[in-house]
Amino acid sequence: MSFPGSGLAKGLAVTLRTMTKRSVTAQYPDVQPDLAPRTRGVIGLFEENCTVCMLCARECPDWCIYIDSHKETVPPAAPGGRERSRNVLDRFAIDFALCMYCGICIEVCPFDALFWSPEFEYAETDIRDLTHERDKLREWMWTVPEPPALDPAAEEPKELAAARKAADKLAAQQQAEAEAARAQDPTADQAGAADQATDRNRTDRPDRPDTPEEGQ
Repeated sequence: MSFPGSGLAKGLAVTLRTMTKRSVTAQYPDVQPDLAPRTRGVIGLFEENCTVCMLCARECPDWCIYIDSHKETVPPAAPGGRERSRNVLDRFAIDFALCMYCGICIEVCPFDALFWSPEFEYAETDIRDLTHERDKLREWMWTVPEPPALDPAAEEPKELAAARKAADKLAAQQQAEAEAARAQDPTADQAGAADQATDRNRTDRPDRPDTPEEGQ
């Protein structure tokens, strides 16, 4: 049961507590703020990973990503092979006047070419200057913090698990082939052991002549 005027009294109490607290002023820009590790400042571009798949531009809800490219012919890697064509990035720009920092472009990029950077000092006097080209996006890439360490109890990434599984399978296959070869030719192990014994004797006694002609 609330008494008449209790809400007003609670509001005045909050006001009084706030008035008695010491105000804290952020001394920006002389003192840089301590940002959270996952701060969404700007988007950095790692150009070497971009394959111009256009997935980020198509999924952007604000249509603020502009990409231009052209195709180049790549000569065959081996004689007699076929020529291949690949996309070459000409322009990658983001209009931060339209960007709403949803991060969809970073999430959908299949080749890890886009990353969040904590940089936030990119204000401009003209709104048209908020469209930053790939050179500026690449500069922000070097301000991207290192990814946090994995939890010791976390599951192994799928990529590492798949690579380890493939390596173990290849090692088991090579071992099975070696055992099958030894089973088909048991004299190979005896010949190999004899050769090793001869090599050891020569190493232990290098001055001993191997032939009568060398002894003379």
